[in-house]
Amino acid sequence: MASPTLITPTSKLKPLLPIKARATQRPPSPPPHQQPLRRQFLCLAAAAAATTTASLALGGVQSAFAASDEEYVKETAEVINKVRSTINMDKNDPNIASAVAELREASNSWVAKYRREKALLGRASFRDMYSALNAISGHYISFGPTAPIPAKRKARILEEMDTAEKALSRGR
Repeated sequence: MASPTLITPTSKLKPLLPIKARATQRPPSPPPHQQPLRRQFLCLAAAAAATTTASLALGGVQSAFAASDEEYVKETAEVINKVRSTINMDKNDPNIASAVAELREASNSWVAKYRREKALLGRASFRDMYSALNAISGHYISFGPTAPIPAKRKARILEEMDTAEKALSRGR
């Protein structure tokens, strides 16, 4: 006698029972008025976030955007002086690492503040400062804060600082 689970050529096939689909319950569709409520909520949330951001920018937190042309000139001149004093330091000076850290912090804040200002992007002073700060930052990131800047790179940086300073004095 053949086993019921074993199919043999002599066994009769039993008809398969039809598969019944299970009744799936779908969540009820949202009422048509729910979509505008969601949009209203998102609009209100975006407006609240924008208001909060604007109030923080105007409050105790310093704004990332330049306030005036005089401020740009003043801060750029300060960064130029900091660059000159830092890259002209003796390589054996014990304070060079802290001076480089201060310079990197000042240059990062200068770039973050002014690179989004469309009015400044075309200025010669901005272009030269950005190029010089990029060269300095790249050098110190690659070689460390105590590595001296090579003479050729140092000369190019100082030349860019001079042209940026001249352009600042001319209002460019």
